Amino acid sequence: MQLARVIGDVVATRKDPGFDSIKLLLIQPISADGRPAGRTLVAVDSVGAGVGETVFFVRGKEASFPFHPTEMPADAGIVGIVDQPQAFIG
Repeated sequence: MQLARVIGDVVATRKDPGFDSIKLLLIQPISADGRPAGRTLVAVDSVGAGVGETVFFVRGKEASFPFHPTEMPADAGIVGIVDQPQAFIG
């Protein structure tokens, strides 16, 4: 798992049917001190995160696990919301 900050919503007029009713969010991976660490990603949201929140995300096949048995072509997935970001980010 990695930390990221949600920086936006993704709106698509057409998408893979596996993404029906699934929210897509734009996330910025961050380091433990809260600084950007890498390129922004589009991630599927399984926890109801919103813009400005600090989240945990996974990459690869694990991104689709929260939606089992539905198989979706996801490369990144949000799996948790950090309740107290200051505990991680000084």
